[in-house]
Amino acid sequence: MATASADLEEIPTVDLMTELLRRMKCATKPDKRLILIGPPGCGKGTQSPIIKDEYCLCHLATGDMLRAAVAAKTPLGVKAKEAMDKGELVSDDLVIGIIDEAMKKTSCQKGFILDGFPRTVVQAQKLDEMLEKQGAKIDKVLNFAVDDAILEERITGRWIHSSSGRTYHSKLAPPKVPGIDDITGEPLIQRKDDTAAVLKSRLEAFHRQTKPVIDYYSKKGSVVNLHAEKPPKEVTVEVQKALS
Repeated sequence: MATASADLEEIPTVDLMTELLRRMKCATKPDKRLILIGPPGCGKGTQSPIIKDEYCLCHLATGDMLRAAVAAKTPLGVKAKEAMDKGELVSDDLVIGIIDEAMKKTSCQKGFILDGFPRTVVQAQKLDEMLEKQGAKIDKVLNFAVDDAILEERITGRWIHSSSGRTYHSKLAPPKVPGIDDITGEPLIQRKDDTAAVLKSRLEAFHRQTKPVIDYYSKKGSVVNLHAEKPPKEVTVEVQKALS
């Protein structure tokens, strides 16, 4: 413990006070366990940090968690790496185990946002079983519903400044000079998978996989359908209403 207190002495008072105030604010928030579902380009990535901060939740992106478990060589990570090295899919039970482990973190005390999981009804059932053992359940499934035609316009119009990650949109948020980053003057690129053909196959796979998951949670009365085609600020208001 001596090292921990020595480490604290090095932290500026402002940072300590900010963290203390954040924890006090978080203590009054209700616990929430959320699943975010939506096709590529639906705006989940814009809303999840806002939800995370507002309700003091941890963000569990299963792909990132798998990579972290593999890098940390946790027992589950070692098993996952064996599967990946053979070119196999990581089993549902392994992914559930990794989520279960992640939920024990301090940052997940008030609950979590699950993104990119569950993708199948079997995964949803296994997730529910795991939560049930802890006396918990999924509170809400936020379904970011957008018409495919709108997504095509959103995604195929997306241009990126690769070194900074700044994004533009040819119609919705164009750069001052077409194809050029406003700040550095460097050329913008389009991602390989931001094309109409790739998007079409990704959307078909998404609808095929996730419709049953949405139906599964709808029967439990957990699903809230958001009008995700609206501007981000309006979607934020819808999310807040759904979670209040």
